[in-house]
Amino acid sequence: MSSPRIRVGLFVTCLVDLIRPQVGFAAVRLLEDAGCEVVVPRRQTCCGQPAYNSGDRKNAAALVRQTMETFEHVDYVVVPSGSCAAILRLHAPALLADPPELADRVKAFSEKVHELTAFLKDVLGVTCLPGTSGKAKARDVVYHDSCAGLRELGIREAPRDLLGELPGLTLRELDERDVCCGFGGTFCVKFPEISERLATDKAGAAEAAGAGELIGGDLGCLLHLAGSLRNRGSKLRVRHVAEVLAGLDDGPAIGEPVED
Repeated sequence: MSSPRIRVGLFVTCLVDLIRPQVGFAAVRLLEDAGCEVVVPRRQTCCGQPAYNSGDRKNAAALVRQTMETFEHVDYVVVPSGSCAAILRLHAPALLADPPELADRVKAFSEKVHELTAFLKDVLGVTCLPGTSGKAKARDVVYHDSCAGLRELGIREAPRDLLGELPGLTLRELDERDVCCGFGGTFCVKFPEISERLATDKAGAAEAAGAGELIGGDLGCLLHLAGSLRNRGSKLRVRHVAEVLAGLDDGPAIGEPVED
C-alpha cells in the first residue's frame, strides 16, 4: 500500500491574490509536482502583517487566529512569501498567548508553517523541478533576499540551491545583498524618502550585476523594485522565484503591462 500524500495548505497571501495570481499557480504546480496534495482554503484572508507592523495587535491576533483555524486540517502550511510566513511561524505564539489554553494549538500550527523554497528544499528535499522539463533557457539572474525571509527565517541557500537545478541559469550575486530594498510592508508608507533611496540603491546594484532578471521570494519587495527599475528606464525583468522554478515565466514580468 502506498503511503498517504502530504496534505499541504497553500496560504496565497494578499499581494499574490490581488496582483500576481500566477505566483500562486506556480506554487501549486511545484507542490503537486513534488507529490503533495494541495488545498487552497477559500476562507483564508490576510496573515495580519500590516496590522502587526502598525502596532494593532488586537486585529493582527484575530487574523492569525482565523488563519490557524482555517489551516488546522492540513499537514503543512506553505507560503510563497517570507514576510507572511514569518508572521504565522514566529509571531503567532506571542499574538495568541491569551487565552493560555490556545498555547498547544498555536504551537502546533506555527511549527507546520514554511516559506515555499525552504519547504521544497529543506523539508521535501526536492531537486527535480517543473522548470527543468522544457528547453534549457540561457539566462543570467540575480536573487534578492527579503529581510523577513533572510533575517527572521534564516532562508538564504534554499532558493539558490533550487535555482541552481535549472539548466542554463547562471546566478549572480548583488553587492551588499543583505541590505533592505526599502519596501518593509508599512515602512515604505511611513518613511517614503528612505524607502525610495533604498530601492534606488538596490535597483542600481541589480543593474550593475549584469544580469537580465531579478528574482526574489517576496512579491512586495519585487513590486517595489520593479517600480524603481521602471522609473530609471531599466530593461531588467523582475520575477518571483516560484514562477521561474515552475517554468511559468514566459509572460510579462512583474510590473510589465499585461495584454488582453
